[in-house]
Amino acid sequence: MSEQLRQDMQCEGLLECFHGLKELDKECFRALVEADEPLTVDELAEAVDRERSTAYRAVQRLLQTGFIEKDQINYDQGGYYHVYSPTDPSQIADEMQRMLNDWYAKMGQLIQEFENKYEQAESSAPTVEG
Repeated sequence: MSEQLRQDMQCEGLLECFHGLKELDKECFRALVEADEPLTVDELAEAVDRERSTAYRAVQRLLQTGFIEKDQINYDQGGYYHVYSPTDPSQIADEMQRMLNDWYAKMGQLIQEFENKYEQAESSAPTVEG
């Protein structure tokens, strides 16, 4: 933890820090942000120069974290395909802020529990008088 706080964090570092995203996940996210329109998995795989199955796994991780959204496009003659686009950055930022607030509250509780536990141990320890 103290090492992470000393590191020079960049914006994308938040994606890794909060959600454990891999480098490929970040590349896919950037490609979707830079695209003029939503992309299919095949288009995304081409944009990041990876196999379709590899890009698909990154898409699944990005969907799970809420960083991207999936829309279904229906063909007139039947059938459909999916396209992916980035989630509104303010929604992502709000979610990260909620996560940080929850983490901060939990850490505060753990610190208080630590203090209480060791204060009790210290006050109940026998004193040695000379």
